[in-house]
Amino acid sequence: MARPRTFDEERALDAAMRAFWANGYEATSTQDLCEATGLGRSSIYNTFSSKHDLFRRALARYMDSMNTAQITILEDVERSATDRLRALFARVIDGEFEQRRDGHSIGCLTVNTTVELAGRDPEATGMLERDLALRLTALSAAIRSGQRDGDITSRRDADDLARYINAVIGGMRVSAQGGADRATLEAIAETAFDALT
Repeated sequence: MARPRTFDEERALDAAMRAFWANGYEATSTQDLCEATGLGRSSIYNTFSSKHDLFRRALARYMDSMNTAQITILEDVERSATDRLRALFARVIDGEFEQRRDGHSIGCLTVNTTVELAGRDPEATGMLERDLALRLTALSAAIRSGQRDGDITSRRDADDLARYINAVIGGMRVSAQGGADRATLEAIAETAFDALT
């Protein structure tokens, strides 16, 4: 008869997610994961089967959490499109100052994973591609809505503008990792709005 688990798997997954988020996949050792989760190696491997499986689950959890919050903002039809995009930028900026280490943001696990593993890890690459498609779809829909309402006056294609906004957000996250302050990130967001209106 198998022994019942004596730990909270969701809490362990959150702790592992934070370890990967702060250090990256390759730089996070099994020992780091044991220390972060409070679990022994055997518990980690019995529950998650491998470091890669644990990372995949942690990344999926991160993506689900971030996308739920961001898509809720982008789909809030009670607000104008520019208000939705401003709220999205505000959430991104606030997030960069919530997760910090040594005075720098730890960035975005999705952006960090793109830099570290995209194109080298097929499973992570597939997850990143699906995540990007989901975000671009929500951004494009909000931008199209703004173009129809006259809130967004750029005549550029909504899909192109969505890719641009996504790239700006990724750049903001990397800038925050490099030590950019709030005023700098807010200025980047305002500059992006100039391209929309």
